[in-house]
Amino acid sequence: MASSATSAPKVRSFPKVEFTDSEAGALEFPSSSSRTYNYFKPAKLRATVYEDVTVDVQPDPERHLSQGWIYGFGDGPGGYPQEWTAAKSSNWHAFLDPNEEWEQTIYRNNSAVVRQVALCLENAKRAGAYGSWNTAWQKFISRNLGAWMHAENGMALHVFTSIQRSGPTNMINTAVAVNAAHKMRFAQDLALFNLDLSESLESFDGSVHKEVWASAEEWQPTRKVVEELTAVGDWAELLFGTNVVFEQLVGQLFRSELVMQISAKNGDYITPTIVGTGEHDYNRDLGYTRALFQLLTRDEKVGASNKKLFGQWLAKWVPPCLEAAHALQPIWSQPAEKTVTFADSLAATTEKFTQLLEEIGLDVPKELTK
Repeated sequence: MASSATSAPKVRSFPKVEFTDSEAGALEFPSSSSRTYNYFKPAKLRATVYEDVTVDVQPDPERHLSQGWIYGFGDGPGGYPQEWTAAKSSNWHAFLDPNEEWEQTIYRNNSAVVRQVALCLENAKRAGAYGSWNTAWQKFISRNLGAWMHAENGMALHVFTSIQRSGPTNMINTAVAVNAAHKMRFAQDLALFNLDLSESLESFDGSVHKEVWASAEEWQPTRKVVEELTAVGDWAELLFGTNVVFEQLVGQLFRSELVMQISAKNGDYITPTIVGTGEHDYNRDLGYTRALFQLLTRDEKVGASNKKLFGQWLAKWVPPCLEAAHALQPIWSQPAEKTVTFADSLAATTEKFTQLLEEIGLDVPKELTK
């Protein structure tokens, strides 16, 4: 007889959802309640594009790598060790580049400068602008601006390029990488200018700059400082010694207080345009440098020790840079039209340097007051 009992329906088994606070979205971030989600606190109400593409792009176990570094070097610690500089910070990530430099700005700004320089050189050739240069000015440019090209190239390749990944945050390293691009482009601009002059003027010696940089007495202290800078292993000291000391006491002295001042009086409106791009680059690079070292000297926890450290760096780099500056004095007398004296140029340079140190919060070295 057939059973009258009906078969019980099959019941499928599904896993039950259990919330453990480890799933995505469980953690609270500064913008968790905002429609624009972010995992860091922007400097202003909304994050800029610069912040979006730089902040926390570089890994850091102190922020988001709870398991520690995911990679390392065979002969040392992993990632981006803070021990790569003697300078200290209670929060390296607090630094943001005031120029907001990132990949797009490198191409945009440098391409604009390249167009400016190319147009300037093209117009100079078409107008025959070099024909009015006297022999003394040709010699000054071939020897001294040509020698300075080596200083720019040395800083580009062996200072900023060598440390552009040494900082503990992406914001620092991006700014340094842009600095390297500036120096490299400016050195190339000077090289192209040298080639243009060699092609346009039969009396222009386009190769003498190599001999000048290698053996001319007035340039050897400058060459020595550049080469000694390239041997520094501490990335912050290298940045400090270059952008804060050398560029102030030697770079600006030569570029701004000499070349930019006397070119027009010697019938040259091309050189100030090209050298001016280098000065503009340095002004931007000085902006991030000033902001970084201000952050370090004003740090509530380690600011005092940083000031002491930076004082030691000043004692190390100011004397050789001043020696290099004084050694360049003879070139002030080389042009036919001498519109500025070395004393006036050096006074303007030291005044700017003193102001920079005061802005950072450092004592003025005794060498500057002698």
